[in-house]
Amino acid sequence: MLVRKIIHIDMDAFYASIEQRDNPRLKGRAVIVGGLPGTRSVVATASYEARKFGVHSAMPVNQARKLCPHGIFLPVRMDAYCQESERIRKIFLDYTDLVEPLSIDEAYLDVTHNKKNIPSATWIAQEIQKRIYSETGLTASAGVSFNMFLAKVASGCRKPAGLTVITPKDADSFIDTLPIGEFYGIGKVTAERFRQIGVNSGSDLKKVSLSDLVSDFGKSGLYYYNIVRGVDDRTVTPDVQRKSVGREITLQHDIDKMNKILEIIKGLSLEVEELLKEEELSGKTVTLKVKYDDFTSITRQRSLDSFINSGNVIFATASELLNKTEAGKRKIRLLGVTVSGFHPLPSEDNAPVQLTFPF
Repeated sequence: MLVRKIIHIDMDAFYASIEQRDNPRLKGRAVIVGGLPGTRSVVATASYEARKFGVHSAMPVNQARKLCPHGIFLPVRMDAYCQESERIRKIFLDYTDLVEPLSIDEAYLDVTHNKKNIPSATWIAQEIQKRIYSETGLTASAGVSFNMFLAKVASGCRKPAGLTVITPKDADSFIDTLPIGEFYGIGKVTAERFRQIGVNSGSDLKKVSLSDLVSDFGKSGLYYYNIVRGVDDRTVTPDVQRKSVGREITLQHDIDKMNKILEIIKGLSLEVEELLKEEELSGKTVTLKVKYDDFTSITRQRSLDSFINSGNVIFATASELLNKTEAGKRKIRLLGVTVSGFHPLPSEDNAPVQLTFPF
């Protein structure tokens, strides 16, 4: 049986590292990218100097300021980050065409059969790390293993600029000692549910039967049952078309003022417009997500007659959808705006098309 060779590359504090590289005065300083204090922005990336103070991504900028008052807060420069991401992607493609981006700053590579005929995936990962640093001045961490799950987990073990290899021989012992919160695909809420039933590590998870996992966690139960045994049959799939593009924000304070709610939705809509245009996407479906102060979440969705990527149109549609919620009557703690239903890729032009009728 052919053992696959999978690499997961994860750039280190990507946005913040680019800012430190481009402005030498920021080197060694606590850099926090996302927005300016006093706004409702959230942290996109924090440098490792800022992370020492507890600052992390998705944290409200105002909270980050309290934790790290001496931090340097910067707005997002998405054009610059996308440019660097493309340069790094070209390095990947020198080794294999099987490159699957997970986000702007990380990707899977299948190097089982690679363009340079290098026999060791570890050698390839080391070479890629060196090239990224020499060509961009940025560092990356890498994970190497025989499936995507283990490669992803491995890349986070020795940050920054680390390399971790998990062989088939080492997989069981590695998984057994892995804390439940570090399993890729198990978020904070699910990890806490596991801890409540006495599952704190991989070895604990292995003791839970498949039927119990499915009973407690639904379809995800099978995924948990497999990954804790090192089983992940997913394949690295290049050029996967995104299904949706969205932005959401957890508010620092619950709100019920409609003018404030609309102001936030407007900002989210403009952010989604920026993301759509960066990826040259347009969609037909707008979804509004609302989470009330009791943590109840609802979504409202509308499909338009034409493909759109305009922030104003997204905002107008989301505003109409807001009227179908209890906004203004109940306090809200989270808002999100998403666009989906994208125009098919050129290769899909001959695919079946859903016809619309003027009922």
